[in-house]
Amino acid sequence: MRMAWSQREGNPTMTRDTEKVAAARSSLRFVKDGDVVGLGSGSTATYAVQFLGELVQQGLRIRAIPTSAQTSSLAKTYGIPIITFDEVDAIDITIDGADEVDPYLRLIKGRGGALLHEKVVASASRRLVIIVDSSKRVSVLGKSALPIEVIAFAEPIIRRRVEALGASVKLRQSDGAPFVTDEGHHILDCHFGQIDHPISLARTLSNMPGVVEHGLFIDLTDIVLVGTAEGVIELKRSE
Repeated sequence: MRMAWSQREGNPTMTRDTEKVAAARSSLRFVKDGDVVGLGSGSTATYAVQFLGELVQQGLRIRAIPTSAQTSSLAKTYGIPIITFDEVDAIDITIDGADEVDPYLRLIKGRGGALLHEKVVASASRRLVIIVDSSKRVSVLGKSALPIEVIAFAEPIIRRRVEALGASVKLRQSDGAPFVTDEGHHILDCHFGQIDHPISLARTLSNMPGVVEHGLFIDLTDIVLVGTAEGVIELKRSE
């Protein structure tokens, strides 16, 4: 399948959208009838939810656990049955997007603000399939900010501790007020620059009291589908 736009010609935004659509459609082949499916958040995952919804309307039987209120609302409009962890112990497959993917399939996620639910769902999944456009593939993580979800009480001290690690830190805003996650927390967007040791950084951040979760997803991804101008590239985690 060849995309209608290249990275050097036409509208770059349209290029990315075309790549997202291709990656999202490619992910559908991993979903089987009867599966419990984790539904990611963000622009690329939204395409996957829409396409799954169309299959459900055609007879596909799945149950879904969404990672955000927005995704849940979209899934319901397509008639996708929504369940919770009260009903299942594990998820068969989760389809989600990412802000960055490195060669080891480590991720930065959280630009959409749903990183806590996304990581819970990813950790409960037998298979995590990440769908991205080609701009999200990086050689080293850190091109974009790393989101850190914090409780409001601890926000000032977490900010200073993260700045001491070398990052520039900004409190995420929405309409002139702090952005609030589905669980009522704030997000610090932290620019570290090149993250040479993501495993160590993830451990350091997780050990900070007041940090609810961070956007480094390590050793969770099984498959990445990258939409490109030439088609979809499939990347698999090495055993």
